[in-house]
Amino acid sequence: MTPPDSTDTRTQKATGRVSAVRLAAVVVVGAALWCVPVPLGVEPRGWRLLAIFVATIVGVIVRPIPMGAMAFVAVAFAVLSGTLTIAEATGGFGSTVVWLVVAAFFIAIAFVRTGLGIRIAYHFMRILGSRSLGLAYGLVATDLVLAPAIPSNTARAGGVIFPIVKSLCTSLGSDAQQGTERRIAGFLTFTVYQGVVVTSAMFFTAMAANPLAAELAAQQGIEITWELWALAASVPGVLSLLLVPLLIFHLYPPEIKRTPEAPELARKRLREMGPMAWDERVLLVVFLFLLSLWIFGGVLGVHATATAIAGVAAMLATGALDWEDILKERSAWDTFIWFAVLVMMASQLGELGLLDWFSDRVSGVLAGGHWLTAFLSLTLIYFYSHYFFASNTAHVSAMYAPFLALALAVGTPPLLAALVLAFFSNLFASMTHYGTAPAPILYGSGNVPLATWWKLGALISVVNITIWLGAGSLWWKFLGLW
Repeated sequence: MTPPDSTDTRTQKATGRVSAVRLAAVVVVGAALWCVPVPLGVEPRGWRLLAIFVATIVGVIVRPIPMGAMAFVAVAFAVLSGTLTIAEATGGFGSTVVWLVVAAFFIAIAFVRTGLGIRIAYHFMRILGSRSLGLAYGLVATDLVLAPAIPSNTARAGGVIFPIVKSLCTSLGSDAQQGTERRIAGFLTFTVYQGVVVTSAMFFTAMAANPLAAELAAQQGIEITWELWALAASVPGVLSLLLVPLLIFHLYPPEIKRTPEAPELARKRLREMGPMAWDERVLLVVFLFLLSLWIFGGVLGVHATATAIAGVAAMLATGALDWEDILKERSAWDTFIWFAVLVMMASQLGELGLLDWFSDRVSGVLAGGHWLTAFLSLTLIYFYSHYFFASNTAHVSAMYAPFLALALAVGTPPLLAALVLAFFSNLFASMTHYGTAPAPILYGSGNVPLATWWKLGALISVVNITIWLGAGSLWWKFLGLW
């Protein structure tokens, strides 16, 4: 028998030690809060659930074990400690929003499996790719088209768009391994990332944590539909997608300004792909069907989740999607577990009065001035606290509901408060190389130095805030949101 490599063994032991330390930190945080005397006006069961919830969020952030496993541990402890009944603890698995996200993940499989997403990208490259800035807009436009149906920004950025960027940059002689990333690879990589951040904010189904934010808003009596989200985000989103690539082009310009090779490469790849296959055609029809019903479903009385499930069923029936693909889609089932648990915990915290207690205690500090000033302060704190998070989901889970409760307590119009915080739950990922799942993938290419990523990210965060709270607020005023 071959002995294990000593280096691998040491690595495994070190990893095990790190995980044990992180798990111990989760336990300590939860135990410390559990042992704190229950404040006046708070139900003991609610305080115990808060301790479990906070420990779970810490676990989501530090990741001693996978998120789904962390969620299972939390459910088990909540039930065994008598904090929740088994019916209460499993209530989140019946949430329509949870099933919407899962169904959207299955639809995303089809885009990758059939190659339709890549085909769309090459068509944009063929039309817009003769100049480096046009090429960047083409890649961003691809993400914009795919975003409504693919709730994983990792799948869009890492699975569809970035492989095309790598292939293109290699053909143009721009590679971090060769020290030539400034030719065009750095510019395209950073622009693609910032584009993904914006498109994730533009659609209900563009990022997994978006439906979570909507569900948390619903628990406070605010309904955000698919069409309302898309309509409210349309104007500031399009402005960001137009201005941010242009800003990056001037602040971090590529050495190559003209790229006549790109349209030719796109045409070559499209010829190699051949005409659209049957499953691509089916997916395109289903995608247009989904968009139509998500936009007009409110008028027609068709729920967004029912639409998504019908789309998945249509693809299964026509063979555009295989049942085995669904069974093997680990990210969808993992999301199903932790999403359902977080929705359940947030719902129970609301029912046990924790949010009302929190907003009553904190809102007094912000009282006395205009609601607009207080809300602006809350949104900026919410936005820039993302420097401390490596996950949109963890940030939303920990802070969205209490900050929304505070915003409502100071008099902010409900829909405005819920939507702005939801949009910012994506836009705040612009700042760091770890702010959302695609960030490590794109940063890991080595095409953009860390200092550049942070400096430009900080500047773009200001630009996005200005666009969305400036032009966006005028648009939302027109829509009657405030």
